[in-house]
Amino acid sequence: MSEPPQDATRPMPVVDTRKHPDPADGQPALSLDAKGSGRFWSARRVPSALIALLTLGGAGLLLYDVVAVRTGHPAMYWRRELARQLAQRPLDDIPVLAGAAFVTAVGLWLILLAITPGLRNLLPMLRPRYDVRAALTRDAAAQVLRDRAVEVSGVREARVKMRRRRADVRVISHFRDPSEVRSDLDTALAGAVTDLGMTRRPKLSVRLRGPGKKG
Repeated sequence: MSEPPQDATRPMPVVDTRKHPDPADGQPALSLDAKGSGRFWSARRVPSALIALLTLGGAGLLLYDVVAVRTGHPAMYWRRELARQLAQRPLDDIPVLAGAAFVTAVGLWLILLAITPGLRNLLPMLRPRYDVRAALTRDAAAQVLRDRAVEVSGVREARVKMRRRRADVRVISHFRDPSEVRSDLDTALAGAVTDLGMTRRPKLSVRLRGPGKKG
C-alpha cells in the first residue's frame, strides 16, 4: 500500500515584530511606538566633489610651482602677481575686503553643510526594530492624507502641502453640512497622521470652504 500524500499546505511560520528579546543577537527589538533616530543625513556628494577637485587642483598647481622654483626656474606669473598685490594693497582696500567676504561666506556654507543633515524631503518613521530605518517622502505623505480626506463624505476636492512639522490641508466640500464634514475630516486626518507612523507627527492645518457660487 502506498503512503498517503503529505499535506503541501502547511501553515508557514509567522515573524512577530512586537517587543520581545532576540536570542540570536542578544538585543531586544524595539516596540512599534519607539522613537526614530532622527533625520537622514545627506552624503553631500556634489559639494564634497567640488571641494576635493578645487583642493586637488590648487595643491597640484602650487606644488608644481614650488618644484619649478627649487629647480632654478622663475615662479609662475600668478604667484608673483598675487604676492605683489598683497604687499601693496592695504587691508581696508575694497578688493581685499570683497575677497575676504567671499572666502568667509564659502567657509560658513561648508560649516552649515557639515552640521545639518539635509534630505529635507524625507520624513523619518518610527522604527519597529533597532536595525530598521524607514522614511516617507513628503509627496507620499501628502498623497496619503489627500486620499484619506477625499474618502470623507461631502468632500469634493482636497489638496495637501506637506512640510516638516505641519500639513496644510485645503478642502472643498459640497452637499453636506460644513460642520459635519469638518468633524469627520478632523477624525479621518488625525487617524491618517497616526497611521503614517512618523517620528514627529505633523500638526494639521485644515481649511474647509464650500464650492462657491456659480455664475
